[in-house]
Amino acid sequence: MSAFEPDGACVVVTGAGNGIGAALATGLAGRGARVVVADLDADGAARTVAAIEAAGGQAIAAPGDAASEEGIAALIAAARDAYGPIGAWFANAGVDRGRGLDASEADWALSLDVNVMAHVRAARQLVPDWLAADGGRFVVTASAAGLLTMLDAPAYSVTKHGAVAFAEWLSATYRHRGIVVQAICPQGVQTRMLDEAGPLQEVLSHDTALTAEQVADGVITALGGDEFLILPHPEVAGYYAARATATDRWLGGMNRLQQRLDQHDG
Repeated sequence: MSAFEPDGACVVVTGAGNGIGAALATGLAGRGARVVVADLDADGAARTVAAIEAAGGQAIAAPGDAASEEGIAALIAAARDAYGPIGAWFANAGVDRGRGLDASEADWALSLDVNVMAHVRAARQLVPDWLAADGGRFVVTASAAGLLTMLDAPAYSVTKHGAVAFAEWLSATYRHRGIVVQAICPQGVQTRMLDEAGPLQEVLSHDTALTAEQVADGVITALGGDEFLILPHPEVAGYYAARATATDRWLGGMNRLQQRLDQHDG
């Protein structure tokens, strides 16, 4: 079992201006990590850094695009300049765009870019150095939607499945060479995304909506091992097993939930 010790390590957290990312950055800094706080929201990144520094931690803000090749290269360079080799990358930034079949081409393109290709592009730049250094850790904030689905949100569901699939591929390919890959797959979390979920809030909160801090604490605990799936809502394991072993029954249950949403919309 491989463990990651945050104390003294350089870690990058994308989407760290708010929500789970901010909680992860703060929690890691509280355990001695030197944190690079990345976010398109420069004010959010600055707030996270200020909170970390007020608690005696070390962090720098790196506002910018953590999805494009150029943005990721600039982020990696800033992290290395500030704190040296990157020990762990928390690919937390994500978007939820579009509803149903009305989700536009732009919704799909942005979802694919941020929720999947950002991870691919980061791994391309990080993995060679990690192989030379005998290890590194790549932690993807996916979603229970990446193991199951999220009703009414096809672009989010499909791309979060893609995020999990890429993480699986990365783990299968490099785990024997010291690279640990983990996928965080929560259900409802008390963030802006849940606030904006409309009727889906009830479904997402069925097994209790956790705070971002509760999710971050679970993730940091999981860094003590190398299990691939990090499930802040343990019930997801059962749903995932049911999806695999009784697929039609599971789909029937999901469809019944959809019918409830249809009635709400009506």
